[in-house]
Amino acid sequence: MFYAISWFVSLSLLAIWSLLCWGVHAFTVWAMSSAGALATGAAGAASVQAVLLPAWLQGWIPPELLQTLESWVTSAGPMLQGVLESVPALAGAVTVLAWGIWGLGAIFLLALAVGVHVLISLIKRNGRSLEQVAQTARSRMAQGG
Repeated sequence: MFYAISWFVSLSLLAIWSLLCWGVHAFTVWAMSSAGALATGAAGAASVQAVLLPAWLQGWIPPELLQTLESWVTSAGPMLQGVLESVPALAGAVTVLAWGIWGLGAIFLLALAVGVHVLISLIKRNGRSLEQVAQTARSRMAQGG
C-alpha cells in the first residue's frame, strides 16, 4: 500500500513538473517571437520611445531629463532594433534549455521516488511496521534525545 502511495505522489509531482516546464517554455517562445514583431514595428526607435515614456508621464518629468532620455533612446534605437530582430533566432536554444531543465528535474523526482521505495522496503525488511517506527521516534523525542 505504501509503495502505491509513494509512486502515485511521485508520478503526480512529475506530471506537475512537466506541465510547469511546458507552460514556461511556451510563454518564453511566444515572448521571443513577439520581440521580433516589436522590432519590425513602425519607426523602430519611435516605437521603443513610445514604450519607454507614456504621454501621461511626460508631464511629470523635467524637460532636461526628457530631452536626455529621448536622445538616449534615439541613439540606442538601432542597436535595440537589431537585438530585438535577433531574439526569435534564439527560440531553438530555449527549447534545448527547457528540455535540459525538465530532464534534470525529472531525474531528481525519479531518484527521490526510488529512494522512498528503498526506504519503505528497508523498514519492512527489518520487520518493523511504520507505526512502530513512528512510535519509536515519538518516544525518543519525548525523552529529549
